[in-house]
Amino acid sequence: MSARPVSAWLLPDSVADVLPSEARRLEELRRLVLDRFRVYGFELVMPPLLEYTESLLGKADEALNLRTFKLLDQASGRMLGLRADTTLQVARIDAHILNRKGIVRLCYCGPVLHTQAMGLHTTREPLQCGVELYGYSGIEADLEILSLAVDALQVAELDRPCLALSHAGLLPALLQDHPLPAEGLRAVHQSLAQKNTPVLQQLLAEADWALPEATQSAVLALCQLHGAPTDVLQRAQALLPASSAVVRVLEQLKQLLQSLQQSLSSTVLREQAAALVMDLADVANFEYHKGLVFSAYVPGCPNAVLRGGRYDNVGEAFGRARPATGFSMDLREWVALQAAKPNAHAVPKPAIRAPWGQQAGLADAVRQLRSQGEVVVQTLPNSQAEQEEFVYDRELVFDGQAWVLNAINTPNTNLGETT
Repeated sequence: MSARPVSAWLLPDSVADVLPSEARRLEELRRLVLDRFRVYGFELVMPPLLEYTESLLGKADEALNLRTFKLLDQASGRMLGLRADTTLQVARIDAHILNRKGIVRLCYCGPVLHTQAMGLHTTREPLQCGVELYGYSGIEADLEILSLAVDALQVAELDRPCLALSHAGLLPALLQDHPLPAEGLRAVHQSLAQKNTPVLQQLLAEADWALPEATQSAVLALCQLHGAPTDVLQRAQALLPASSAVVRVLEQLKQLLQSLQQSLSSTVLREQAAALVMDLADVANFEYHKGLVFSAYVPGCPNAVLRGGRYDNVGEAFGRARPATGFSMDLREWVALQAAKPNAHAVPKPAIRAPWGQQAGLADAVRQLRSQGEVVVQTLPNSQAEQEEFVYDRELVFDGQAWVLNAINTPNTNLGETT
């Protein structure tokens, strides 16, 4: 039986074209978010989409390695990778190229590629946008990043965002005396993120790991530790062991929460109606996270729309280990959320219809209107234009003396002389 022919226009799973109206919204949002990053002092960098795998992946965890497309470079014979995450690239730029002594604030926005979709209804070609702050280990850097994250959500006008705080060091603290193999730790991470208690319980009872019952109970308790931050911290102190490592993590979260409530970030949260919760089962997305981690959620989306946190020493693979914190998001997902809002509708941009020809003054009139920011579409000979992005509310006509704008459907309304 012969194989069915593949349609020439068929795209791979979880890969899609971006059509005009969505592309316009995507570009407008990209500009808004990058402008917001800039007023905080973040400088834009543009790492390459393609790198040698040695530098692209560094000491990345296995999950990122499996997520990365790889191919052979015919020029050098070395293995290349198409980036699945931009964070390590920006860390390379900070450590190896800029090599500045003080605090460095960098931002980026560009496509990444994934071998598999990372969530429900997600694309394998996200437009990843984010910020990274290097060179400061204090809580003030975490507060600035949190404030900027909420600010970005507000700029995008996403409904009722919820910011969930956690700490990547809590699970390692619970397993400090009984470390799990990498594969088992990833499975525990996944079960915790899904709050899948039955599967998590089965994993922790694995005979080969020989986890004490007290340790199993403590890890299982993480699935219950979500809600109002102060309440979660109180319950965590009661349910989790009082080891020095666990106490240190909970104290860091307590200090962060107190500072957040006293800082500008708490004002931003109130003014922008962003809810603040704590979810100690919401573990880090990548293994390079070491301290505070956070995620943002909005109604109607099963995935986190923004993830970030502290990943100190991520630049060690490039010869320079130093403090770092930041966050990233997929702007394509944000645009889809905007389009799904009940009152969302694409408003076509007003445009001017103009004739095509060599008439005296026509080219100058069209050029002048475009220099003023007007959309002018010239009707090509023997053609009919079909535009979704624009609605013609005016037309450029010659009244016998000059080129003037007339309102369409009201030809006697003169909107002004252009030349």
